[in-house]
Amino acid sequence: MCSVPVHPRGGEFCRPPGEAIHTRAKESSISEPRTNDRIRAREVRLVGPSGEQVGVVKLDMALRLAQEADLDLVEVSPNSTPPVAKIMDYGKFKYEAAQKAKEARRNQANTVLKEVRFRLKIDDHDYTTKLKRAIGFLESGDKVKAIIQFRGREQSRPEMGAKLLQKFAEDVAEFGNAENRPKLDGRNMVMIIAPVKNKSEAKAQQNARRNEQKQAARAAKNAAATPAAESNTKEN
Repeated sequence: MCSVPVHPRGGEFCRPPGEAIHTRAKESSISEPRTNDRIRAREVRLVGPSGEQVGVVKLDMALRLAQEADLDLVEVSPNSTPPVAKIMDYGKFKYEAAQKAKEARRNQANTVLKEVRFRLKIDDHDYTTKLKRAIGFLESGDKVKAIIQFRGREQSRPEMGAKLLQKFAEDVAEFGNAENRPKLDGRNMVMIIAPVKNKSEAKAQQNARRNEQKQAARAAKNAAATPAAESNTKEN
């Protein structure tokens, strides 16, 4: 015997008690904000198309203003009291949001974690070499994991390791930002530095620099060839 009639047109078929009904429409309503006539609130806190605060207005007035602007009314904060709705081009908004999410995923997938290892008692030359290597990684759009390796009794001086890592973070601040404070990881102390530029920006700048260098080399070559050509002309 069917305990739960669920057919939308009056017929009957059974589903086990407690089993949820999943529909595409229901999933869509959860994943996307309500727009236009789907907004249920009687009044909304309205934001104009340029981000200006219009204030709390009746829903029918907000819909009319959106229609007059040939735009959509989108419920951007449904849990507020009253809900916040913004007048915008929803199709354009969805497209731009999808493109940003795609770019973020691509940058995240392309980002590589490079390691730079230090000893607590590091000389200036070695430190400078490590610093230049780290800056190169950051300029290429990769993260850097700075690691201080403690030896023997050095483990009892974690404050010295933290001081060195803080200095390192300051020295690369133009190219990257520390994601965390120095922290102990077993016998080591680590800090992650994220690049200021993402992978695609770094690659674009590298390509631009290469093109500039090629053009400069071509110009120098042409400049060197010009006097020789003039000399041959005078001799003839």
